[in-house]
Amino acid sequence: MYRYDEFDEEFVRERVAQFRGQVARRLDGSLSEDEFKPLRLKNGLYLQLHAYMLRIAVPYGTLSSRQLRQLANIAETYDKGYGHFTTRQNLQFNWPKLKDVPAILDMLADVEMHCIQTSGNCIRNVTADQFAGVAADEVEDPRPTAELIRQWSSLHPEFTWLPRKFKIAVTGAEHDRAAIMVHDVGLKMKRGPDGEPGYEVVVGGGLGRTPMIGKIVRDFIPRDELLAYLEAIMRVYNSEGRRDNKFKARVKILVHETGEEEFRRRVEAEYAQLDGPTINAPEDEVARIAAYFAPPAYETLPDTSETLEAARRADPGLDHFVTQNGFAHKQPGYIALTISLKAIGEVPGDMSAKQMRVFADIAERHSLSELRVTHSQNLVLPYVKKDDVPAVYAALKAAGLATANAGLVTDIIACPGLDYCALATAKSIPIAQEIARTFQDEDRQRNIGPLPIKISGCINACGHHHVGAIGILGLEKAGKENYQITVGGDATENAALGERLGPGIDAEDVPGAIESIVEVYLGERREGEEFIQTVRRAGLEPFKAGFTAYIASRQAATEAAE
Repeated sequence: MYRYDEFDEEFVRERVAQFRGQVARRLDGSLSEDEFKPLRLKNGLYLQLHAYMLRIAVPYGTLSSRQLRQLANIAETYDKGYGHFTTRQNLQFNWPKLKDVPAILDMLADVEMHCIQTSGNCIRNVTADQFAGVAADEVEDPRPTAELIRQWSSLHPEFTWLPRKFKIAVTGAEHDRAAIMVHDVGLKMKRGPDGEPGYEVVVGGGLGRTPMIGKIVRDFIPRDELLAYLEAIMRVYNSEGRRDNKFKARVKILVHETGEEEFRRRVEAEYAQLDGPTINAPEDEVARIAAYFAPPAYETLPDTSETLEAARRADPGLDHFVTQNGFAHKQPGYIALTISLKAIGEVPGDMSAKQMRVFADIAERHSLSELRVTHSQNLVLPYVKKDDVPAVYAALKAAGLATANAGLVTDIIACPGLDYCALATAKSIPIAQEIARTFQDEDRQRNIGPLPIKISGCINACGHHHVGAIGILGLEKAGKENYQITVGGDATENAALGERLGPGIDAEDVPGAIESIVEVYLGERREGEEFIQTVRRAGLEPFKAGFTAYIASRQAATEAAE
């Protein structure tokens, strides 16, 4: 992973000192909340429904054991003993006191972390495939590219006050695990006609109140020209993006209103005028960054582990865990493991300080002290020897971290919703918990198979409900929480937006409605089909009919009870 240099250390410490003074002025009344707001946002500090929330940057989702232990220390010292992992591979503390935030930032700086560019109208934390560098299906490791963009974009003088926030994602594999099609800019690493490394460039994706799938504006840009091309995109957006209406300020609106071809023409014209060599990173700098992501010193191992296979035969729980949460590694004898933060009845994405410490120890002993955060609010151990899996599983199980549901119906993405967020119009967490309880039987989950459910507590779509195979959007209607259900969303290379099945329903009806949708799928599917494949083949009509029948039965039951 990338390491701080002297500049990083000095800059972050200076930022902490500056913010310490700003906090003191807010506390003594020298700064009003309106005056303080842009200062706190530059340091990742939000004012939520009940308290401040501090969002910590985790570049491209990579953490060390040492960093996770420090996050545990912060959680216990300055929060309520836990942290929340987000869909942007970051971590949030939901209960810090304003007076303590400078001390938290100092503790973060001690382990080479910060909160810069986790909020505000700037280029946000760059995200990437959680299996970067270890995936067997990878064209190239996307982390050096993500780090290059991080360095280029950090406090870029021209792009620190954009029309709106700007999100970039990078994937290095044909199968998109970074959701690049629903980002402001998505980059897919590929090879050119002569085998040279480069990228397919997607612009204009995004969710929120106006969800859109991104458009391919360049089939291929060589790697050594990437920063100049990104600069051209950013200049067009910065100069032409809407600033009169924040709901129409994202680059997706500019692409839509301008038209795909005209937007592409403007970017290419801007690109042609730029002095690329002064913007693109020198070759030696690219090589320097890439060296930080060189493969570790793997042991030479047989690909099949008799130790693991014997343990799987003896322990069905371990076998299910490896089957569901294991991920094929490019290095023989190794496996990557997804660690679900979605135990039945728990808050999706939450992790206690005690669990953080246990997990840091596991990563240190068994994953070269490295872990990853996924955009589905889980964690990954990327470097586990297959021989070590039984020991890892035992330690995870003791810590309540061995839930074997990665990608299944109970592995639910949920935003904080009305339990925390000042923008939310409905709760997300209790809905996710109740759905998970409804489907808690492990055999049933495995029979259903992969089924991404995503829940947002408002139209801003922080839970990515638009691209859930089943999406749930919570709104307020006539003073009550009301939930719209969509089906058919997809965040992969086959990106699609879900379509509504019918009118909104009450909170207590949501788990049953999801169950009715699943039952339609089980009745319609053909052998080997996953949920999304059945939806695409059979269409929405069977699901709409099942949903409508369920709502009618609920209404009939209510009328009978009255």
